[in-house]
Amino acid sequence: MQHVQTVSFPEPQLLADLSPLPEGLTGVVWDMQGAPDEAHGSIDGVILPYLNAGAVLANLGKVPDLKFVQTQSTGFDGVREAAGPAAAVANASGVHAAATAELAVGLILAKLRGIDQAARDQQAERWNPQRRQSLADRKVLLLGIGGIGKELARRLEPFEVTLTRVGRAARTDADGQVHGPDELVALAAGHDILVSVLPLTEATHHLVGAKVLAALPDGALVVNVGRGAVIDTDALTAEVVSGRLHCAIDVVDPEPLPAGHPLWSSENALITPHVGGNASAFEPRILKLLKRQLEALAAGDTPVNLVQQGPFA
Repeated sequence: MQHVQTVSFPEPQLLADLSPLPEGLTGVVWDMQGAPDEAHGSIDGVILPYLNAGAVLANLGKVPDLKFVQTQSTGFDGVREAAGPAAAVANASGVHAAATAELAVGLILAKLRGIDQAARDQQAERWNPQRRQSLADRKVLLLGIGGIGKELARRLEPFEVTLTRVGRAARTDADGQVHGPDELVALAAGHDILVSVLPLTEATHHLVGAKVLAALPDGALVVNVGRGAVIDTDALTAEVVSGRLHCAIDVVDPEPLPAGHPLWSSENALITPHVGGNASAFEPRILKLLKRQLEALAAGDTPVNLVQQGPFA
């Protein structure tokens, strides 16, 4: 394979943080707001921006000899399509796992223990003690057993929950039984909390739809820190606004929710603005990953976290 020689960085500080680059690599700054110009040289590797990368993905098609694309997110929705099959695509798997798992636990605790309601009561100077659900003894259905799923499972263990895991296919791994997605409706009926950390693919789009949500028991909590469109927003909204289910979601479809959407005003909903991985752990971990990827590219080795092989096949 011909080595990647020129890598673009979405902003100057990221290039500065990773300089000096490994021998043989040239770094340029390209914000992806339009096609690269002559000043950028012949770009063949691109590091996408962390925030709002989807808005500039179309400009990957304006790089004529694209060999490699690196996301700064775990999700890679639309990146492979925008890069084309000839380019390798790598995601940032592992970088966001700890922070996203932390947020998932925080959302679960906040909703179960009524911390969201307590915050509203505080603004009204209202003292309103109630007996709420503990996380202890709850039955949790975890959708997704990759990096974030593993970190979340580790963090849930001390809370004395019963955890059921669902992956791409039924199997047994080092941590025990993994159920397949075809079992979701049956499994939902016996669980108090459903947590999705799934990426968005053709197979996971609306995987949690009306049938799965209807199977959950009254009062169950739906948590999503993966990708919004894994859960059917219309079906979730109907269940939450009716008062039958609760939700605590960091991601949603569409994102952000439009003004006036019923979930905004529902007391059964807790919403954070897609901040799962956007925490203090992000910067040192993304820099460590990018340094490793750049060293691999300079040496002609295969980078890690490939979700599309491109020239590394």
